[in-house]
Amino acid sequence: MIHLHDIRYVRLGTRDLEGATRYADSILGLRVGEQIGNPKHGQCVYLRSDDRDHTLVYFDGDPSDHTIGFELRDEAALESAAAHLEHIGYAFTQGNADACEMRHVHAFLNFKDPSGNSIDLVVRPHHCGVRFFPTRDTGTTGFSHVGLRTTNPVRDEKFWTEVLSAKVSDRIGQAPLLRIDEVHHKIALFPSTYAGVQHINHQVESIDDIMRTWYLLQKHGVRVVFGPGRHPTSGAMFLYFEGPDGMVYEFSSGVRMITDPDEMPRQFPFDTKSFCMWGSVPDVPEFKK
Repeated sequence: MIHLHDIRYVRLGTRDLEGATRYADSILGLRVGEQIGNPKHGQCVYLRSDDRDHTLVYFDGDPSDHTIGFELRDEAALESAAAHLEHIGYAFTQGNADACEMRHVHAFLNFKDPSGNSIDLVVRPHHCGVRFFPTRDTGTTGFSHVGLRTTNPVRDEKFWTEVLSAKVSDRIGQAPLLRIDEVHHKIALFPSTYAGVQHINHQVESIDDIMRTWYLLQKHGVRVVFGPGRHPTSGAMFLYFEGPDGMVYEFSSGVRMITDPDEMPRQFPFDTKSFCMWGSVPDVPEFKK
């Protein structure tokens, strides 16, 4: 089994790199760590949300091109992961020196989950020696999780739990919320007809930060697609809103920790009340019946 240490970054293609960067600055409060524009790496913008070198990358490319990076503990773990994937007959590619430089990691491999979601397993990703502070008062404490689309949630849950060491915290219908540490979930799999990142979550300090963002979104005409609300699964208060290329971003606060490794997952019906206990109704395709 491949033991995931933490979620590390998301890489998103965009046709409007300048507009996406402006959105990350003014709405998400993320800080540009580096901008690259050369023949070797193409056009990339690396964005910080915490003490890591970056947690979000926009690059000049197809907006449907998404990759999620997960950190492994060391090189031995990466070698073991490669051996395990080879043993089960799962195709993967090793990152070359240029690709490692582009990802700001020492080494990595890439593969696709059964739905086609692109996954990087990385070791020794870069940290930043400069303290992070947001470009506006977001209260951000860091990048926390992603929602992924799945074309077969039962099959993909089996892959993520039996190959990638995740554990099911709760299910909403057939959609599993998966943890890789004590945080209620770092990955959520939502049924869809195609693969890709469904939403990107950043944690903020309190409900005050969520409401401050809610008013800012109204001022800037950014479409809110869900919330403010509270998830009955993780207990987190949340706000989902639309970003560049239709990507959905979430700010949330107060996520539940699971300290008992043998805690049984709960089953919630696929219903709006299972997504929000306050009564907010989602305008998110994967959250609708």
